[in-house]
Amino acid sequence: MNADGGDIRLDDLRLRMDANANGAAGKRGRLRRIFSPLTLRILAVNLTAPVLLVLGLLFLDQYEDTLIAAELDALRTQGELMAASIGEGAVIISDTDAIPLFTPEGAMRVIDPDPARQLLRRQGTIARLRAQLFDRDGKLLADSRLLQGPGGEVQVQDLPPMESSQVLRFVHMVYDKTIGRMTADRTLEPYNDQMRANGPDIKEVMNALQAGEAGSSVRLRNDGQKILSVAVPVQFYKQIVGALLVSRDGSNVDKRMFAVRGSILGMFAWVLALTVLTSLFLAGTIARPVRRLATSAKRVRDSKNRQHTIPDLSKRNDEIGELSEALRDMTESLWRRMDATEHFAADVAHEIKNPLTSLRSAVETVGRVKDPEQQKRLMSIIMDDVARLDRLISEISDASRLDAEMSRAEMSPVKIKPLVQALSEVQNANDNPDAPRAQVIEDPAQKGDLTVFGLESRIGQVFRNLIGNASSFSPPQGIISIRAGRQGRYVIVTVEDQGPGLPEGKEAAIFGRFYSERPEGEKFGTHSGLGLSISKTIVEGHRGQIYAENIVGDDGRVKGARFVVLLPAAN
Repeated sequence: MNADGGDIRLDDLRLRMDANANGAAGKRGRLRRIFSPLTLRILAVNLTAPVLLVLGLLFLDQYEDTLIAAELDALRTQGELMAASIGEGAVIISDTDAIPLFTPEGAMRVIDPDPARQLLRRQGTIARLRAQLFDRDGKLLADSRLLQGPGGEVQVQDLPPMESSQVLRFVHMVYDKTIGRMTADRTLEPYNDQMRANGPDIKEVMNALQAGEAGSSVRLRNDGQKILSVAVPVQFYKQIVGALLVSRDGSNVDKRMFAVRGSILGMFAWVLALTVLTSLFLAGTIARPVRRLATSAKRVRDSKNRQHTIPDLSKRNDEIGELSEALRDMTESLWRRMDATEHFAADVAHEIKNPLTSLRSAVETVGRVKDPEQQKRLMSIIMDDVARLDRLISEISDASRLDAEMSRAEMSPVKIKPLVQALSEVQNANDNPDAPRAQVIEDPAQKGDLTVFGLESRIGQVFRNLIGNASSFSPPQGIISIRAGRQGRYVIVTVEDQGPGLPEGKEAAIFGRFYSERPEGEKFGTHSGLGLSISKTIVEGHRGQIYAENIVGDDGRVKGARFVVLLPAAN
């Protein structure tokens, strides 16, 4: 109950919840169509190589070391020039408090701090570096970033240059926090930015004072910036009177590294865009047709008729086109099997109904008939109908399990000549003198065994059915001719009789199920009409062909029927 006294409409609430759920499912479906799992896999595979390559190129250690070495060489040259100018213009005779340095004339020389500061400040500004001058004991005498004034010393700090735009400032900030930090060498000695550092704290300064050799070092500031420094001795007539330390940040190196990495990233952006587009195109040509085939297959599965079909993509001339063609063929084959199953069931019901009707009538009549002769005839009819039902059920069972047996059984080489020879001998082993005789006609041109791959029992069943069919239509003491040979890549076997031949226009219909046209005088129900149908199924299961035709003489008269079986040769 709500505040106004009205009832809450639960049905409307459920409808809204269902609509929201359907909307969310629709969005997920659209996203899945755009970014299908196959599309994501293709993107991942295609992007792995360029991403790994660009990550490897970003770590340009050797190139950075070369830039640092060049920068240190430049610092050393500038330091030596500045040290030479100080040695020439800022060295004076020492007073009593100074440490004496004896020249060849015996005078004591020391560095005068005031002119040295002027020289450092002027030359350091021009060279854009920091210069620090130390005396013989390592005491700091002058620093280009310290200015002397009435109020004392003033520290000078160089500010970084202003970026030309907010975009560049943002790009540099992102670069410093990502690639700059990832590529920073944390093994470097930390930089101690003390404005009045003593010489003993700086190893290259002590090396210049004690050994008189120039030394260099690379240190890392807290903000990740490298500081490059070079110490050179200050000499007066080859006597060391002090040491000069010149230093500069690695901004020039960073700028060059930024430019190189920017070029790499720019190229990578183009490669990335091209890779993504080609991956999406490739995924579209693969994922979209596959999804279309899957959707069509589901519709065919769920449909009750043939209103839905598999799309024909065979014009693609690729594996998806082959898949489409295979699915279409499979679907048509399934529909044909379903139709055949329906027709077979209807034919079975019709064929079984006839003997059942006759059997029921005979059973109902035999109870009312008192004449022994009539009862005997009715019992004979009942026995014939029971035998007919038994034969029908046996052959129907054989036909129904034929497809499954053909799909599961393992094929093996079958020699045709010995097989037909054995069947002809079985046909001739008959005590009836009027029974047709079978003969195998050898072709001298056909040498060697004619071998096919298949099921020997089923192939034998085919020839047994054909010989039996020819025997039933042959006249008394007729001849059944059997020939076997090669025709291209097939083994061909023909079975000929001397009977009345095939009805006009029924050459294909005789292979249908329960075809019932039989010779005159044959007892009704002796044959089920499934023999030729089963033979055709077996031959086609071996990827062969079977057909029938009339044997026509020179006078145009039919002299018998010929059945032809073509099976793929084993070789």
